[in-house]
Amino acid sequence: MEYQYPIDYSWTTEEIIDVVKFFEAIEKAYETGIERDGLLQAYRRFKEIVPSKAEEKTVCGEFEEISGYSSYRTIKKAKEAASGEKITMP
Repeated sequence: MEYQYPIDYSWTTEEIIDVVKFFEAIEKAYETGIERDGLLQAYRRFKEIVPSKAEEKTVCGEFEEISGYSSYRTIKKAKEAASGEKITMP
């Protein structure tokens, strides 16, 4: 994709890489599908970096605005799915 991921420059390099991996997992759910457990693992790491719900809404909202991909709907679907299931978004 030709856009920049929303990142906070106060994050460490490792944290930025992990946030980008989370957004790449969301993209994969929309483009080819992704295994549920891997997606939720990326989300758990994202939540370690962005623990506040308000900050999560802001960062994920920026991502959805530039990409068209909803982190919220993707994670909601993954949480409702069974372990080992493939998550694909319309």
